[in-house]
Amino acid sequence: MSDLLAATLKHLAALVSFDTRNPPRAIAEADSIFGYLRAQLPGFDVEVIDHGAGAVSFFAVRGKPKFLFNVHLDTVPDSPHWSADPHVLRVTDDRAIGLGACDIKGAAAGLVAAASMTNGDAAFLFTTDEEANDPRCIAAFLQRGHGFRDVVVAEPTKGAAVLAHRGISSVRMQFHGTAGHASGTQAMQANALHQAIRWGSQALDFVQSHDTQEFGGLHGLRFNIGRVEGGIKANVIAPEAELRFGFRPLPSQDMDALHAQFRGFAAAGVDYEETFRGPSLPGGAADAAEARRHAAQAFAESLRLPIGPAVDFWTEASLFSQAGLNAVVYGPGDIAQAHTADEWVSLQQLSDVASRYHQLMEQ
Repeated sequence: MSDLLAATLKHLAALVSFDTRNPPRAIAEADSIFGYLRAQLPGFDVEVIDHGAGAVSFFAVRGKPKFLFNVHLDTVPDSPHWSADPHVLRVTDDRAIGLGACDIKGAAAGLVAAASMTNGDAAFLFTTDEEANDPRCIAAFLQRGHGFRDVVVAEPTKGAAVLAHRGISSVRMQFHGTAGHASGTQAMQANALHQAIRWGSQALDFVQSHDTQEFGGLHGLRFNIGRVEGGIKANVIAPEAELRFGFRPLPSQDMDALHAQFRGFAAAGVDYEETFRGPSLPGGAADAAEARRHAAQAFAESLRLPIGPAVDFWTEASLFSQAGLNAVVYGPGDIAQAHTADEWVSLQQLSDVASRYHQLMEQ
């Protein structure tokens, strides 16, 4: 085992031991994880800001770095299916197991280890609100005069640079009917559940019509109706129905235009509320997505990062990209292990990525 990997595992054990589960969004500026990071980064100018609701940013700069590293420190909650304490790192011959080891404290540990073994310029933005889908930390950072043009966002990408991923939008719809006896002729139109089902049929056909669209190796429009509820019983016309759905567009698909289509399938009087939106990567105007992807590729190649395929999962790299930065996603681990019981990250990928961090800080 190399000295760099040993140091990375030491820091990963410490980071995993800190409880940064989100929810319950109970992280605060006074939490000991920030004291630990500060102590491991001598020579860095450090700024810690509490943005409320469990959102804390830790910004550390040494020298005059040309680009920014971003890593989120919060994790999802653990499940009852863990075979041991999720906050105690276990290391086997080929993997490190612990809550957040894959998503994405392994990258944070690698950055800290690499920084301790070089005096090169570096800038780290550690955040704690990614798992909440409430990016206060990054929003606040982007509003300041940060001076960066490029950013490397750590997520589990198997040690390859990802240049493109889907956006994401979640919607709540409320259908309104009129209660009555189910034997009445008005049931076909007055039933709120019937309205929801008709809407769903149109939406599914619309989504299927996008199957041939492609961007960067991704195909079609991803769509899911996640929940439908309402009504009283079989012989009562349903007076209310709620439907929740989500879709994940390609970077080349206009999200507002898609919303207009989905909203248009509903009759007048239906409530339509977008509850969360995350832009695609590259961010910005859909018609400029290909040019933005090429710019991000040039940045990744300048860092000599291996280029990987586009992915279906969403990351906060799109927020930086939407703000005009060249953003690539790069980190150790496989998304298939993220959010699972006995979450783990490959020691080989930890070693490879930490070594790349070290080389980048030496340039």
